[in-house]
Amino acid sequence: MRKRLLKAKRLALGVATLGGFGLLGTLGAGAASAAPIGSGGFSPVIGHVYLDDNTAGTNTISGFDRHLDGSLTPLAASPFAAGGAGTGAAGGLASQGALQVTSDGRFLIAVDAGSNQLSVLRIHQDGDLQLVPNGVVSSDGPTPVSVAEHDGLVYVANAGAVGPNYTGFTLSPSGRLQLLANSTVSLPNGSQPGDVLFNSTGTNLVGTRVGTSEIDSFAVGRNGLLTEAVGAPFPAQGFGPFGSEFRPTNPQQLFVSNAHNVGAGTGTVSAYSVAFNGSLTSIGASPFADDQTAPCWVAITPDGSYLFAVNTGSGEISSYQIAPNGSLTLVGSTVVSNSAGVGATDPSVSPDGRTLYVNESRVGTVGAFAINNGGTLTALPSSPVSVPAGAHPAGIVTTGF
Repeated sequence: MRKRLLKAKRLALGVATLGGFGLLGTLGAGAASAAPIGSGGFSPVIGHVYLDDNTAGTNTISGFDRHLDGSLTPLAASPFAAGGAGTGAAGGLASQGALQVTSDGRFLIAVDAGSNQLSVLRIHQDGDLQLVPNGVVSSDGPTPVSVAEHDGLVYVANAGAVGPNYTGFTLSPSGRLQLLANSTVSLPNGSQPGDVLFNSTGTNLVGTRVGTSEIDSFAVGRNGLLTEAVGAPFPAQGFGPFGSEFRPTNPQQLFVSNAHNVGAGTGTVSAYSVAFNGSLTSIGASPFADDQTAPCWVAITPDGSYLFAVNTGSGEISSYQIAPNGSLTLVGSTVVSNSAGVGATDPSVSPDGRTLYVNESRVGTVGAFAINNGGTLTALPSSPVSVPAGAHPAGIVTTGF
């Protein structure tokens, strides 16, 4: 927790220096988003939002200024060349975590699914991205779709139909990725990993197998290598385990959406307790119904109070309150900001806990929602904002205060 707070302070100071503002008192997670502030309705920039565009040919990253009122404006130099190639697939990558900001906030790591590569880009204070020297490397497997990083240790999920795997890398202080020897964990053909992620302490790593409805869980050694939990892979509590998140305030609580349950309105979200050795134990009455279709992606507020599941099949976002023990209570659902947005995918909660951003990939926009007290959502008046032409986004992250 101390490390996360220090990281947030460093990021806030960098953004404050950029904007020339003496920035801003503490903004509590769960507070309703405010109207634009300052003279003439101006709202200062307090961070940025990035999406992996998954563009055919040269892959690009879309970048936006994130304002205090939650609104987004495109960065002048966006989109930024990632170095590798995307697939150009209109349906995205069927994954969560296609790009990640590193623990120190200095770099962005993106998957290049069309060229089987990873790209590392430096994040400048003004939000612009620049590919680091030798910043594009092989992902050591087919069709990388999700990447995770913790204190310089990186794992990627390669999801090709033949030869899927999880593979590890180390990240140097200059942003160079180096393959970690003996780190590859091979998966059965057709398992289709959809997400890979660390908990907040870096002691556990989890991956979902969308194709075979299983969950991989590992203990992470000091050398960065993985030890599979006894009994893994674990059967999921529904078909198509998809998006996953560890609770930011409890590294032993894991939440996984089940996207492929048969029938409209049958989506669920599972809650697990994760032991140090990676073993999974169901929490409470898990899985928890969300009364929607195809909950594919999930995000949790920084204070660990609320979970949001984006239902790709029904075009709504389910809100849950998280109890101390990890049980979920459904609060309600919110239609994505564009009524044609059935097919909305990745969500990301701002570091201040005030705004939820959603990649509305089917209609080429990013939706922005105020997170109200109680976990309900309200679309911002400025939402949605368009992504660049030709983009088929497959991941979203936020930075700043």
